[in-house]
Amino acid sequence: MKRVFFRWLLDLYPPYLGAGIRIKSISPDFRKITVQMKLHWYNRNYVGTHFGGSLYSMTDPFYMLMLIKNLGPGYVVWDKAASIEFLKPGTGKMSVSFQLTKEMLESVKKNTAAGQKFTPTWTVDIKNESGEVIAKIRKTLYVRKKRGLRAEPGAAAYKTVPFGE
Repeated sequence: MKRVFFRWLLDLYPPYLGAGIRIKSISPDFRKITVQMKLHWYNRNYVGTHFGGSLYSMTDPFYMLMLIKNLGPGYVVWDKAASIEFLKPGTGKMSVSFQLTKEMLESVKKNTAAGQKFTPTWTVDIKNESGEVIAKIRKTLYVRKKRGLRAEPGAAAYKTVPFGE
């Protein structure tokens, strides 16, 4: 799926549309995604700050989607668990940037080469317009190579499966 169409679909996804969540950018290699959300009457809580569920929604399911796009169809990728730590009230425009590094991808490939499951936990920060961290999200993913694509004993560390095949 093309990046522009992918972004458009996410922006129109009802939970994001209803919470006012917008995808600001997606890198061509799907390794960096920036998401923003402004404070509106429909996403504020009783005390006038961002609703915690909407803040969490800003982070779901981007690491999973980024891994799927970068690993290709030879892997099973799921969100497994998440936690949120609120550090200060969120008002105004919130943003979160996801970065999938070369080291993160290599770690996933290495730890799933023989077919074993891998459950990395990655942290991402939600920031306000001043750059202050208002919440920390810990995302745990479940990753495993699909059957038939796993390395045999004595084979190379991992087999690369091109995206789209």
